[in-house]
Parts: sequence; C-alpha cells; structure tokens
Amino acid sequence: MKLAFSTLGVPGLPLSDVLPLATRHGYHGVELRAHPEEPVHPGIGATERATARAAFEDSGVEVLGLAGYVRVAAPGDDTPVLDELRTLLDLAHDLGAPYVRVFPGGDPDQDPATADATAARRLTEGASHAADAGVRILLETHDSHRTGERAVRVLGPVSHQLGPVHHQSVGALWDVMHTWLGSEQPARTFAALAPHLGYVQVKDIASAEDTTPLALGAGVLPLAECVEVLSRGGWDGWLCWEYEKRWYEAAAPLPGLLAEGREHLGRLLHEAA
Repeated sequence: MKLAFSTLGVPGLPLSDVLPLATRHGYHGVELRAHPEEPVHPGIGATERATARAAFEDSGVEVLGLAGYVRVAAPGDDTPVLDELRTLLDLAHDLGAPYVRVFPGGDPDQDPATADATAARRLTEGASHAADAGVRILLETHDSHRTGERAVRVLGPVSHQLGPVHHQSVGALWDVMHTWLGSEQPARTFAALAPHLGYVQVKDIASAEDTTPLALGAGVLPLAECVEVLSRGGWDGWLCWEYEKRWYEAAAPLPGLLAEGREHLGRLLHEAA
C-alpha cells in the first residue's frame, strides 16, 4: 500500500514546504484540501495549476486527490452542485490527480431514501465529466452516510445505472473514524465498499466524545484491524493520514508527527502481511 497525508494537517502551507515534508518522511503522496484558504483550489488559474503540477512531478510525490466540499445529497437544485463538482474535476485533471473527494451532506430532516436518490442522481450525472477528465469521484463515509452500509445505498445504484462504461468513474473513500463512530466493524465496511473503494483515510482520536486529532496509534480507532482487513482482502491502494489540525488549534503540529506516523503505518503493514 502507498502512504499519503492530507494538507488539512498543515493548513495554508505552500507546496514548497509541503512536498519536502513528504519526501523527507517517506510518504508517496499528498491529498490536497481544495479550499480557498489553501494554495491550490479551483479559483487558481492555468499558470498556477501548471506550476503546482510541475512541483509534484519534480519532487517525485504524487497528487493523491483533491478533498473538495461538494455535498451530493444536500437538498436543493442539482445545477450548482454539479457545477461545483465539474470545477473540482477540471482542477484534478490539470494537476494530474486521480481522485476528487465529495461529501454526502444530506440534511438530518431529509427522508433517507430521498437523500440516497439525490446523491445517486448527481454522481451519475457527474460521471461522464469525470471519465472525460480521467478522474474518479469518491463519496466519503461522512455525515449523513458515515457507514459503508449507508454509502453503498448510493454507490450500488450508481454503478448499476452507469454500467460497464463509466462505473469506475465513481467510488468510495473510507474514512475510518466515521465508520467507527457509526458502530460499523472494519470487516463489514470493507465488505460493503470493496467493489467501489478508491482509498482509505486513517487517523486517530481519544474517544467518540473527543475527536481532537492524535498521533497514529495514540487513540482508540481500530487502525490495525482496518489494515489487516484490507490486506486480507487483497486491497493494495492508498492509506492517507487525515490529521484535522485545521479544526483543532490546540492539536500538536503535524510536521513533528510525520516520521512517527510513517513508522506506525509501516509496522501495521508489516504485521498484516
């Protein structure tokens, strides 16, 4: 498996500082938080996009994907959601990123079946643009669809609707914290998401009540079990450390944890082999 970290852990840091962190500590890729607060986002122009892509290529670090904030199950008109999604896909294409992350974002008052149908319709609609861009849209296990079982209620119909031509243009991003918070065992999550899985976000926290990010292995999340399940299932994709420093000012700075985190993931992979 390849290892990456998210720029959510180093908010606002320019690529000239992010990429050396990856190379110094042995990470193969970086997930870019695609938000206007960050150096790389859909509002940048062609020159900035080309410069960012060249910086990755020169460093030997891969752009794992763009962590966007499109909410595909949210109530309302489809047009603005699809427009936002297309801008993310275009940016990913320009950067050479294989994935774009989207959230479910269903409203708590929404009928679950309606939220599922809304998300499926929009993902199906966006799939052709994704295919043209050479990018895969990944629905994260998050908020209204935090478990694999719930996410597949969207992804199953999308795959069926798209058929053999475009079904690989839409998939899943497994956030291990959210499936754990949803009381779903790793084996159950993997069984649901395996046909759709793009990559896996790892992290650690103290408890369900305190989700302040911790060093990998210092909290309660079943990381070893998740890696074992993935390895036993023959999955050989990406593990991305999403350290949510942006939302927790008091959390320890990520750069000082990267070496230890890389070593911890390496141990888990070795033990699971």
